[in-house]
Amino acid sequence: MLVGVCDFPGSYAFPPAGYGGIERWLWAVAVGARAAGADVHLLGPGWLTNLEKDWVRKPVRLEDLTPGSLAERDLRDAGYDLLVVGHEYPSLPAWTRTWNALDCDVATFQHSPIFQHATTAFDGKRSRLYCYSPEMIERYAEHRPTPELAVHLGLDEEEPPAVAGSDLVWLGRIDEEKAPHIAVRAAQILSRPIQIVGPVFDEAYVRRHERLFSASHVKWAGELGGSAKTAAIRDASVFVYTYARTYVEAGAAVFGESLRAGTPMAALTWREGACAEAALCDRTGAITVADPDVDDETAAGLLARAIEEAEDLDHEDVQEIGMQRFDPARHFTALSTRPC
Repeated sequence: MLVGVCDFPGSYAFPPAGYGGIERWLWAVAVGARAAGADVHLLGPGWLTNLEKDWVRKPVRLEDLTPGSLAERDLRDAGYDLLVVGHEYPSLPAWTRTWNALDCDVATFQHSPIFQHATTAFDGKRSRLYCYSPEMIERYAEHRPTPELAVHLGLDEEEPPAVAGSDLVWLGRIDEEKAPHIAVRAAQILSRPIQIVGPVFDEAYVRRHERLFSASHVKWAGELGGSAKTAAIRDASVFVYTYARTYVEAGAAVFGESLRAGTPMAALTWREGACAEAALCDRTGAITVADPDVDDETAAGLLARAIEEAEDLDHEDVQEIGMQRFDPARHFTALSTRPC
């Protein structure tokens, strides 16, 4: 099987060193495809040039090709069986025109809870959409989505053997939608240190919760990448997951990152069917579903109890399950298999 993994214009490199959701997913698909025995071409100029010694890299984007051009004919003659691309592109006329000329399958993963697809973007067979959670499956039901957990990989993020870590960790972008202040308060209730890892996206949000974020039990690590990011997760006793009441998580990378590192998760959700429910089981984490009408203090108390439950889980067991559940080769096989 020949697979083309397509980049797109973005602020992160392909593959990224620390953050970048769709970019990390595309790299995981490329790695998984190769591990599953497929031939892989990295399509687009965004892929790092130093990959060329180990990968076939073609710096062209389908949407930029002129019909009948040498570049288009070169791609058509390559004989691709599958293209994997960011979720916007099957609805982009210029991209789909070239894709149709290549006469191959396309697969993508829904990384946004609000993007509106063209009605003809997916037929569920030749063109396939994959969604993380029951909540996302319901939102995109008209496009015949297939349930599948996304796998994300970055550069130099190989996981060492699991250890029974200490303290707590929260990782992600720091803003209102991700609600890390509730994780900080839950840690405070338990008198536990917590490390906050990630870039600040909303300074006003941080200022609104300054008393919590400046408390003595909070350590700010900033934006980490590569082995430092992996170590921050692996060395924690529990990964604490939060998000805002009205936010819909399309497919968070942190579930796979934490479980593959061997760190159990304590997750706060506001409804059934969210990503935490799809990603976790009673051997890998504890989930508390809070009524959206409760205040932050009540939610933090519920999350604190979930943290205590998660701390009793075995880190080696968590890692073994995580490596299986979020295996890139397994993920690619799912994406590349047409439904019966």
